[in-house]
Amino acid sequence: MSAARALTMILVAAVCTFATRVAPFLLFNGKKPIPPIVRYLGEALPPAVIALLVVYCVKNVNWLAAPHGVPELLCIAVTAALHVWKRNNLLSIGVGTVLYMYLIQNVFI
Repeated sequence: MSAARALTMILVAAVCTFATRVAPFLLFNGKKPIPPIVRYLGEALPPAVIALLVVYCVKNVNWLAAPHGVPELLCIAVTAALHVWKRNNLLSIGVGTVLYMYLIQNVFI
C-alpha cells in the first residue's frame, strides 16, 4: 500500500469519526426537545448491546470439553458484579477483560 493511499484512508476515517461526533450536536442543539423515539433508543439500546456482546463472547465456547466455559462464566459474573457495585463501564469491562486474559493464559492452559 502506498503512503498516499494509507494517508487517504486515515483521513477518511478521521472525517467519518469527526462527523459522527458532531452530528448529535447539530441535530439536537438544545433549542428543541429530543424526540421521544430517540430518548427511548438511548435508554433501550445500551442493555441490548451488552446482551448481544455477552452472547457473542460465549457463542464459540465448547461446553462439553474442559474447561467447560468456566473462565468465560467467571469473568461475566465478575464484570456484572463489579458494574453493579461501582457503576463504571470502563472499570468493569477492563477488569473483566484483564481477568479473562489472565485466566486463559495462566490458569486454564
